[in-house]
Amino acid sequence: MKSIKDVRDESGIRIEGIQPILSVKDMSASRSFYKGILGFEEAEWGTDDFTSMNRENAGIYLCKGAQGNPGTWIWIGFDGDISTFYETLKSKGVTIRMKPTNFSWAMEMHVEDPDGHVLRFGTDPNNDMPFVDGAPGA
Repeated sequence: MKSIKDVRDESGIRIEGIQPILSVKDMSASRSFYKGILGFEEAEWGTDDFTSMNRENAGIYLCKGAQGNPGTWIWIGFDGDISTFYETLKSKGVTIRMKPTNFSWAMEMHVEDPDGHVLRFGTDPNNDMPFVDGAPGA
């Protein structure tokens, strides 16, 4: 049986990154959300039909009225205080679908972008608190 490393070596490729493509209705509203609220930066080549929003080592493509499907869910792992982040987003009027919740895999919250896509922001779980999924340590 071949390992993942062997398959990668035989394929001759190296994955440089994965970026989801989100369908948007109003590029201006999406830019305001991702840049103004979440602190992403837009690629210089972006247009009103297709662009890339990037932060640290991650990015999301936005495509007006074409590629992607409404209601896509995306996991965004981050390092920081989720409670402070939650309060900041709440104060900016962001739709919170789930406030910070401690699961065995992560402390996470769900927010909704202007097009109904769900962003699952997560940090390391808090091992000093019960897990809502009833995993060991609860």
